[in-house]
Amino acid sequence: MNKIYFDNAATTKIDSVVIDQMQKVMIENYGNPNSTHSHGRSSRTLIEKARKTIANEFNVSASEIYFTSCGTESDNMVLISAVRDLDVKTIVTSKIEHKAVLNVVDFLKETESIEIVYVDILENGLIDYDHLENILENCKRKSLVSLMHINNEIGSILDLEKVGNLCKKFNSLFHSDTVQSIGKYKFNLSDLNIDFIVGSAHKFHGPKGIGFVYINKKLNLNPFIIGGNQERGMRAGTESVHNIVGMQTAFENSYSNLDANNKHILNLKLNFIKSIKKSIPGIKFNGSCDDNINSSFSILNVCLPVNEDRSILLEFNLDIKGISCSRGSACQSGTNQGSHVLNSILSIDDLKKPSLRFSFSKYNKHEEIIEVVSALKEFVNSN
Repeated sequence: MNKIYFDNAATTKIDSVVIDQMQKVMIENYGNPNSTHSHGRSSRTLIEKARKTIANEFNVSASEIYFTSCGTESDNMVLISAVRDLDVKTIVTSKIEHKAVLNVVDFLKETESIEIVYVDILENGLIDYDHLENILENCKRKSLVSLMHINNEIGSILDLEKVGNLCKKFNSLFHSDTVQSIGKYKFNLSDLNIDFIVGSAHKFHGPKGIGFVYINKKLNLNPFIIGGNQERGMRAGTESVHNIVGMQTAFENSYSNLDANNKHILNLKLNFIKSIKKSIPGIKFNGSCDDNINSSFSILNVCLPVNEDRSILLEFNLDIKGISCSRGSACQSGTNQGSHVLNSILSIDDLKKPSLRFSFSKYNKHEEIIEVVSALKEFVNSN
């Protein structure tokens, strides 16, 4: 049985060239990058080369890129540091953010007594920009806006330029969780009014356990993890050289083949939409995921016309056929909680029906779509 992986928003297959480079580093560059001898210096050189690679792509200074363990750590660093070090008293966010943001702001509300204001979400899964402007216009205390660029469940896209301009107009800091967009979209951070973005290598065919955060150089933050002077004192602890090089390799690979990869992935998604519409009457697309302007080309979230009592069988049915997709984000699918994103945009009737997220990568093939749609059609028709 050929297995089909359509859960690339959860994690991606690591590129073989990334594995090769990581193995080479582990064999040849095992020196502690904080040591002053030649072994240490060679490791340090690799780290700084990786930092410059990321900075150059985003048109920022290398000193504004900090390596972390993942996107969640990066989000924690930004939000907690903004409250602790930058005197932020109000965080403006939405109820469809990743839990790496939502749970942190809840924690800060409890421990630091900050104010949390939620921006309205439209039925199509997009931010209500008029409401955001109204919030910022009436905010009397120092604020930070935290809104993700690409929603990890429904793929809706945030207009970074528009939000950045609003934040500049009302003197608010701007943080965007860009985990789903790094390696898929180009950013010129010098042209955007944005203070923080984050990335995680395993979302763009790199290793797990390594990520980064961009922090605008105009902001002065205190150490987040205390100890040594690694990451210019911001994050203590010996750096994972092989993971950093693995992330750099995956990053370079993604951006050097960006146009071709994105075209292939978009065609996969369009083919999937066309095929599933034809095969399953009554299928619904959650949010604006079937809109190529307002949604990511790599994420599709569908609501199937299936009775509530059979919903629990769907994922099992696909799994035994070797098809991997998701009923929510991977960070929640192991719990009994429903999707907080879908709860924000779907009707009560549609929430009772099963929704599935399919997310695509450069490694997927059009033949796989035929198999998946056929399996879905078979399940729906057996209702």
